[in-house]
Amino acid sequence: MDKGYNSVYGSHINQFIGTKRALGFKYTTGALILGQVDQLAEQRGETSSGITRELAMIWGKKRLHESGVSRYGRISILAQFSSYLCDLGIRSYIPKLPHYPKNTFIPYIFSQTEMNAIFKACDGLTLETINLSSNIFCMPALLRTLYATGIRISEALALKDEDVNLDEGYIRVKDCKNGKERIIPVSTSLVSVFENYLSYRNWLPLGEVKSGYFFIKLNGDKCGQGVRSWFKRCLEKAEITCIGRNQSPRIHDLRHTFAVTALANMAESGIDLYASLPILSNYLGHQSLEATNHYVRLTANMFPGVINDVDMVCLDVFPKPQNYENN
Repeated sequence: MDKGYNSVYGSHINQFIGTKRALGFKYTTGALILGQVDQLAEQRGETSSGITRELAMIWGKKRLHESGVSRYGRISILAQFSSYLCDLGIRSYIPKLPHYPKNTFIPYIFSQTEMNAIFKACDGLTLETINLSSNIFCMPALLRTLYATGIRISEALALKDEDVNLDEGYIRVKDCKNGKERIIPVSTSLVSVFENYLSYRNWLPLGEVKSGYFFIKLNGDKCGQGVRSWFKRCLEKAEITCIGRNQSPRIHDLRHTFAVTALANMAESGIDLYASLPILSNYLGHQSLEATNHYVRLTANMFPGVINDVDMVCLDVFPKPQNYENN
């Protein structure tokens, strides 16, 4: 049993997490939440082998400053675990899920003009003082990678040298949100970007500090904290600022931009909407088509002529924009 699972549910929590991970899920957040359930059960001195209604009711109460989405997620994980116990023949109370909070978030989609301005601003970034721990070195190649492939920023920063194959033109994404590895083909123009980046990287005095990561700082360490700050500076230099409520576009919006642009390009090429969705879904690393479907209406709003010409009749089959991934 994992250290920390000390309640009457401890061994089953450990087994449940093991089952999730055996199916390919990272289940990091779920494990943390079930650890909290375990602590609550231990504090209450629970002795029932299954989740009691009283425990579920206490767990489901809204916490101070907690969002509706967070509360829904907590209750959902407890419901899954309780259902798992029932499948094992252990009588357990399955809490009813509250209504999923309405999400009005719509991602920012960059235009081609805006992207050109961002790339120009990024290529012109400079350091005011020497700082070998700065992420500035990798920014031009990193932003072009995010825009051209649609991979998540966490996936890009986790790329190792062996994950980037310039000869065959692909990258291997291993540190995925859902824990599943995937191969991403890259364009010849992005391969050229990688080659140019590596030509400069090879001149860096990495020595013993070489990390093995593809995107690195000037000192050879893995890029990470600070990338978003540099992106914000690029937006300011490109004069792309607030989009409402004093919020600026996020670096994750490059992924949304890729998805919408890819759908529009496939539609313009005459690829049927039902054929293009599975392709894009696999490319983005989504676990289901539902996560990709949200981009259909967004694409129709931005490129009405393209979608109208292809399959406007089926547009209402897909849900309105909501619940976009945020990380």
